Amino acid sequence: METDLNMHEAAGESAKRSSSEALNRWRLILGESASEGLCQADGFDEQHFQYNEVDEILDYLYSREYGEDQGYRQEGGRGPSNLTVPKWLHKVRKLFPKQTVEILEKQALDRYGLTELLTDKKLLESLEPNMGLLKNIMQFKGRMKGEVLKSAKEIVRQVVEDLRRKLESQTRASIMGKRSRYAHSPVRSLRNLNFKRTVTKNLKNVDRVNRRFIIDRLYFDGNIQPHNKWNVIIGVDESGSMLDSVIYSSVMASIFYRLNALRTKLFIFDTQVVDLSDRLDDPVDLLMNVQLGGGTHIAKALRYGETLIDNPGKTIYILVSDLEEGYPIQHMYKACKDILDSGCKLLVLTALDFNGDSVYNKHAAQTLVNMGAHVAAITPNELADWIGEIIS
Repeated sequence: METDLNMHEAAGESAKRSSSEALNRWRLILGESASEGLCQADGFDEQHFQYNEVDEILDYLYSREYGEDQGYRQEGGRGPSNLTVPKWLHKVRKLFPKQTVEILEKQALDRYGLTELLTDKKLLESLEPNMGLLKNIMQFKGRMKGEVLKSAKEIVRQVVEDLRRKLESQTRASIMGKRSRYAHSPVRSLRNLNFKRTVTKNLKNVDRVNRRFIIDRLYFDGNIQPHNKWNVIIGVDESGSMLDSVIYSSVMASIFYRLNALRTKLFIFDTQVVDLSDRLDDPVDLLMNVQLGGGTHIAKALRYGETLIDNPGKTIYILVSDLEEGYPIQHMYKACKDILDSGCKLLVLTALDFNGDSVYNKHAAQTLVNMGAHVAAITPNELADWIGEIIS
């Protein structure tokens, strides 16, 4: 009988804890305004609230939804938070897993404008280097000066180099052409190993007594190198909506620049055109020169790119844009037609990233397709494959 009673009490305590846990979670979701109502519920004790620290961290960020600018009247309460941005960031890192930390950092910058994260050197250096931080640095770099800007460039370099390493290997494989069994390669990789030639050349090394096949040299296939390089001209719309594409276009252009098979030119544009071809050896310097926003004059940019064409039959012209022309669109169509008529391959990328999201002028895209241009939203790897197919 006593055992049954203990079990019943234990079950009651467990149910009470479960109920309290649920109420605490609802308190975190609903915010401080829900405290009074939840305090009246059985099992919820404000004095023993288990989530005070978490609540303080979330409230520091999300209470910005309920300011006077949003039509909410501020009333007296528990008083202002003692948190500062550095303290808030420290606590976020202590209490939440890495994935949640990145989400909170991103919302702090994108949604609530805590630009102190980017204008304070120590805070900036404490942030996780990733694509999201790179995009924020590009958007706010105009506010950075001195040591802060120097730190920002190092973060950009770290993220860009990581991105380049991930993309470069497949890009080289896609573009450098099929393997040649008649050219020896100094690149010793399993992918390039010529098994047949290796076996044939080492047959003289058979040890018949011990029944062993001894290989004293491995033979690797080289890549076919075209004698006449292809020209790749990339024009990138630097309007704010194209930020992801700007980043990937810059990185891919720097990879193309390193390949012997291609001669690469890159320019960015809004209503003006800036040629960045002389910066392709340093994609960080390239990206830090991008000025996001402003109008868009696609026709002007296309005409500038035309001046870079010296061998149309061996030229791939890539336009990265949402096709939202700020000037009479017929001029853009005429420029595209002239490029195609010259013999160039014209590829219009409405997006170049891994997200798959693309918002663009669909009527303009269809018009260009009808002219003979290739129009698509693709990943960087797919771009490399497309170029590889053309030049092979």
